[in-house]
Formats: sequence, C-alpha cells, structure tokens
Amino acid sequence: MRVDAHQHFWRYDAERYAWITPEMAVLKRDYLPEHLRPELSKAEIDATIAVQADQSENETRFLLALAETNPEIAGVVGWVDLRAANLRERLEYFVRFKHLRGFRHIAQSEPDDRFLAREDFLRGVSQLEAFGFTYDILIYPKQLPAAVELAAHLPNQRFVLDHMAKPSIRTGEAEPWATHIRTLAKHDNVFCKLSGLVTEADWRAWKPADIRPYLDVVFEAFGTRRLMFGSDWPVCLLAASYAQVAQLISDYAASDHDRIFGRNAAEFYRLSES
Repeated sequence: MRVDAHQHFWRYDAERYAWITPEMAVLKRDYLPEHLRPELSKAEIDATIAVQADQSENETRFLLALAETNPEIAGVVGWVDLRAANLRERLEYFVRFKHLRGFRHIAQSEPDDRFLAREDFLRGVSQLEAFGFTYDILIYPKQLPAAVELAAHLPNQRFVLDHMAKPSIRTGEAEPWATHIRTLAKHDNVFCKLSGLVTEADWRAWKPADIRPYLDVVFEAFGTRRLMFGSDWPVCLLAASYAQVAQLISDYAASDHDRIFGRNAAEFYRLSES
C-alpha cells in the first residue's frame, strides 16, 4: 500500500482558516476528497492520512466523517484540547472512531517557544499512549529544543515531526536546525515526515538541488525506517503540483521507496488496525 502520510481537506471559511493569507489565494476554496482523488490516481497513491488544519473538535469530526465515506482516507490526525481538564473524557469519546490515529496541535503558532515542554501540555500528551494515539509535532526550527524535551520525557509515545520542522530552505540556512534534528532523531520514538518542503523554498523558483541538503540531514539522522512521504496537499499548490512533490521525494528515495511511500506510515499509524 502506497501512503501519503500528510494532506488536508477543508470547506473554506475565511475566519476558520485565518492562516490562509492573501498571497495564498489558490487555497481560498474548498478542497475535498473528490478534488484529491485524481492526483492520487496519477501518483499511484492508495491511501492518505488527513491532518487537521483548524484547532477545533469540529474539524476532527469533519475529517472523521469524510473518512467514513471515502475509502482512500486510511487515517485521521485530529485536534483535541490537550490541556483540558476533561481530556480523558474526550479521549474516551474519540477512541471509538476507527479512523482516528492521533492528534496534532499547531504549536508553531504558540508564542512560547517552549510550549511543547510545558508541564500542562506534557501532562496532556502523556495520556495519548494509553489510547494508542500518535502525536504530530508541528513546529519551526526554533522550537526543536522543546520537541527534544517532549520526546525524552515520553519515550513510549509515538511522535512524528511534520515538515522536517520547516527548515529555512528559502535562505539556505541549515544551522542550528540540522544539529537539533540530529538530537531529536536520537529518540527512536520519533519519526519524520518528508513533507511541506516546497513551501519552505522559493515558491516560484525552487529546484530539487535547493531541498536535497535538508533531505540529506534527515536521511542521515532518522534512517529510512522512520521517514514517510507526505504531500501537504493542497498547501503544496502554493509552490508545486501534487505530482511534482511526489516526484521530488521519489527521486531522492528511490532505493527505499517501499518504506518511505507506505510501510513506515502504515506501521506508525497502525493502518492495518483501521
């Protein structure tokens, strides 16, 4: 099974998706399974993981409803308030949904760079393991030290780093991102998504050579058993087509194609249990 481990769906609403700024006009429309399906077919992708793009339980339920009627959606990464006093009750509710594989918080937007290591957040994430839920880490490079603390504090929790922590591809900077990536990768409970890279490069003038040095770092750090392809569709459309994104990773990962385009994501998200 070939898996796209990271993509989004939405019915566009300017208030709900306020992160879509004026220069992102291509994203200001509905993106639903029927719009993605032709791209999956052309790229020979069998299944996807639909990831939240709005921090609400309504978003989680929206994605779960899509998964019920669209068989290509193998799993959902939703949102729940991990700092809520009634978190256990909410997890007991959500564990009943067979497509729900884990949760994500948009930590990249938190003003506190140490948000992931805060006691209240750690306490919430610590409850996920008992329910079999994963956690997607969405951050910028400056927040990587807190992610290292999170992974070290919860060694049995399955984590995956989204978008390689968004390195500064556009400017060509690698440090201290690369050093922190290598430190995070020492924790074998952390995986990494090869996703969201074209939008960290120059949207109009990127080329594979701009991105390869960053892929070199994560391949060396994580190895091929903890990396997974993600298109980040439709956000990728700001800089590239679905086919271009898939080809970029396919060309780089040719010798480990089976794992990076399927097996690792299936094992991490336990898709055989869906």
